[in-house]
Amino acid sequence: MPSFKDKFLRQLLLFCQLSPLLLLSLFMNQVSEVRGDSEKPNILILLADNWAAPHASIMGDQSVKTPTFDTIARNGVYFNHAFCQVPSCSPSRAVLLTGKVSHQLGEGANLWGNFPSYLSTFPLTLKNQENYQVGFSIKGWGPGLYLGEQQKSSTKATASGQINPAGVRAESFEKFLEGTGDQPFCFWFGSHDPHRPWTAEQQYYAGLTHEGVEVPGYLPDDPTVRWEIVDYYAEVQKFDAECGKLIELLKASGKYENTIVVMLGDNGWQMPRGLANVYDWGTRVPLAIQWPGRIKAGIESNTFVSFEDIAPTLFDLLGLSTKSMTGDSFSRVLTGASLRHRDEVFLERERHANVRQADACYPCRAIRTRDYLWIWNISSDLYPAGDPETYWAVGPYGDIDNSHTKSLLLNGVNDPKLAPFRELAVGKRPEFELYDLRTDPWQINNVAGTPAYQRVERHLRSRVARWMKQTNDPRSTKLRTDVFDKYDYYGREAKELRPQ
Repeated sequence: MPSFKDKFLRQLLLFCQLSPLLLLSLFMNQVSEVRGDSEKPNILILLADNWAAPHASIMGDQSVKTPTFDTIARNGVYFNHAFCQVPSCSPSRAVLLTGKVSHQLGEGANLWGNFPSYLSTFPLTLKNQENYQVGFSIKGWGPGLYLGEQQKSSTKATASGQINPAGVRAESFEKFLEGTGDQPFCFWFGSHDPHRPWTAEQQYYAGLTHEGVEVPGYLPDDPTVRWEIVDYYAEVQKFDAECGKLIELLKASGKYENTIVVMLGDNGWQMPRGLANVYDWGTRVPLAIQWPGRIKAGIESNTFVSFEDIAPTLFDLLGLSTKSMTGDSFSRVLTGASLRHRDEVFLERERHANVRQADACYPCRAIRTRDYLWIWNISSDLYPAGDPETYWAVGPYGDIDNSHTKSLLLNGVNDPKLAPFRELAVGKRPEFELYDLRTDPWQINNVAGTPAYQRVERHLRSRVARWMKQTNDPRSTKLRTDVFDKYDYYGREAKELRPQ
């Protein structure tokens, strides 16, 4: 039997033989740590301003042409049922950035509010904790006020280097790429298109005719409406072309293969019953995601996803913790490991513009399933589109942006053909709305309160109430709370706050 001395000598000899390998291993680990940043995937967010689904050619729209979106969709996954959670720019972008639902964002739940500095966003987390270069161009989070990151800054500022919840303002994506070196990056391209006013250059009208567009059933089939849809489509095509240029820059940089590309709209289009409404044309948006070699290509997904799910999904793909977020990752859908994510999404809104006396909100909570849309209009005594009298600078019914279509509806009050569409756009709504999407895809025939739908309505209402409680919605304990009404509105000229 070997003695203790013999065992010790044998172990010492073995260590001496292995020690060079151990030293090499330690060295390679250090190299790997140095290299690690360059091996982390980049993230490119291509975000349109007020782009509704299904206004993309791959999603079935026969008029608009979106070759960039279609290519990203074919190279990855695109979603037929992606929803922005809240149909208003500032809160919608805040949900996207934080991975939380809108009513959890304090002042960030309102348009032209303040983005609370205590909220973390995925780009700034990547910057501060993961050594990412983070940038944005044109429009980041906003419109509103942001005083975070130890730097007082307004979203109205345009200087390069401005801190925004979406990152650090860059002169352009091209300039940003030049400065990234071997660092991983997260870049947010926030186009102004297709936001009103619709003034795209002539080349973006190629292939568009007012005869060819589809007029949704909640709008009158009138030449005025058709031509406005053409103008909107031209700006969609402009946005798509701009995104194509960024993809080419990415390819030229050699970083294309290791970049997660997310292309989407922030909320619905600026037409009556679109933006600022929880109907599909305010909340359903195009969404496509690709990552060559890592995300399965060519998947058309019919599962439901919501904006609070996007940040957790990106962090999940990066191997980072999502504990601080409310949303759920749908990375398994992206990799082809699962076909299912959600069967329903929860929607909401508070104040869009300052269009009511005392800056009152028009609070809604809603649930969208495959077959139904149920809406709870909590302040149904108010006008959903704003007061009919001119209030502040927006004009009557100010939650609907001024347009030829709006003028057509308001001026046609005595036209029996236009009266039903005017009522759909600006009339007061009942406390509860229920739409059977199997027979009513345009969501214009409210069946709430009818005997045939009592069971469905009871189930959907209970699901919304449970979700409100689970997510600590202030309205779950005090339905008529005025907490969201009291938050400052920084968009009015008379009260515009510019930080010093």
